[in-house]
Amino acid sequence: MTFEHLGLVPPLLRALQDQGYEHPTPIQAQAIPILLKGRDLLGSAQTGTGKTAAFTLPILQKLYQNEGSGKRKVKALIVTPTRELALQIDENCKAYAKYTQLRSTVIFGGVKQHKQVQALRNGVDILVATPGRLLDLMGQGYISLNHLEFFVLDEADHMLDMGFIHDIKKIVAQLPKQRQSLFFSATLPKEILALSKSIVGNPERVAIEPEQATAEKIDQEVYFVSKKQKIELLTHLLSEEVDEDVLVFSRTKHGSDKIVRKLTKAGFKSMAIHGNKSQNARQRALRDFKEGDVRVLVATDIAARGIDVEELPFVINYDLPNVSETYVHRIGRTGRAQASGMALSFCDWEERSYLRDIERLIDQKLEVVEDHPFVETEAPAQQASGSGNSGRSSGNQGNRNRSRRNHSRKRNY
Repeated sequence: MTFEHLGLVPPLLRALQDQGYEHPTPIQAQAIPILLKGRDLLGSAQTGTGKTAAFTLPILQKLYQNEGSGKRKVKALIVTPTRELALQIDENCKAYAKYTQLRSTVIFGGVKQHKQVQALRNGVDILVATPGRLLDLMGQGYISLNHLEFFVLDEADHMLDMGFIHDIKKIVAQLPKQRQSLFFSATLPKEILALSKSIVGNPERVAIEPEQATAEKIDQEVYFVSKKQKIELLTHLLSEEVDEDVLVFSRTKHGSDKIVRKLTKAGFKSMAIHGNKSQNARQRALRDFKEGDVRVLVATDIAARGIDVEELPFVINYDLPNVSETYVHRIGRTGRAQASGMALSFCDWEERSYLRDIERLIDQKLEVVEDHPFVETEAPAQQASGSGNSGRSSGNQGNRNRSRRNHSRKRNY
């Protein structure tokens, strides 16, 4: 199947061709026809499955087909939890709308509002926003939703995690009753389903399971290592085996900064991205990483929203997450669309229970790499049984050929 088979108009097909996209991902193939029919949608999908294009392309098409004259008014509102993800979505909107007259802009907190207000005054068709700044500018009278036709709530589960639930309810209360609503969440616990019912009426449902989205295309390996020797293992891998750019996940902001300090001292150009960094610093780090000026980007899970580099070859879990779904989301940063990728995880004895939960979720055992210089050989007696993996060997350490693939770095959709 191609994008042309989905009934997209020529200006959008031309823009997709410029981006090098020919075949829709599963969520695009399922969601785009539903949305073009004007139905509400409840989607369950991780970032990295192509869901941004799944909802932006139908919105752009319907706005393009109904485009009128006069001052532009906000017809589509996309609300997302973080600044990075908002910027990424707006970047994609602009790329896909390249051959139309449609205009989008993005607003978020942490920066002065003047430029954002000016863009709104000039008129926009599509507004991408984080909740706090959106409510602020609505309160100041700079944003009217009276003409809204499309509403998208993206990453709803992380909206809940980040404490935005009350802001979302305030925003929803201001929406016109007649609208097309799209609701996306990586997971659908009871609280999220309750929220979805206040936004979408009788929606069509599309679900892309995490295993479908990531695990099948990604080589996954685990290194048993003591907490104290993780940084040595990381520098060893960067020196001896991994000669391409790497996204490293740390569980904490402090841990991210510490990793960057030690990598810098070891001669590896690296930067951290987390919530304590200024907006300019976060954008600069992400830009430098995308352009290849920074080899290692160290991120916390929340800050990683919006880190979107197509065909990113390597992800390293410096710390295993204590929520197994987070692991699936992390490794989904590599192996996107039709690309392959590799996810390497460091596991100390305290993290063995996290590893068991992860393997249970993805229904597979991670391949254990035993022939590295920092294998953890001692453990507390009560943990000596480990995860049940420690007796397995990688068996093909010398043949993994990690750094020989030719990976291009482009925006993902």
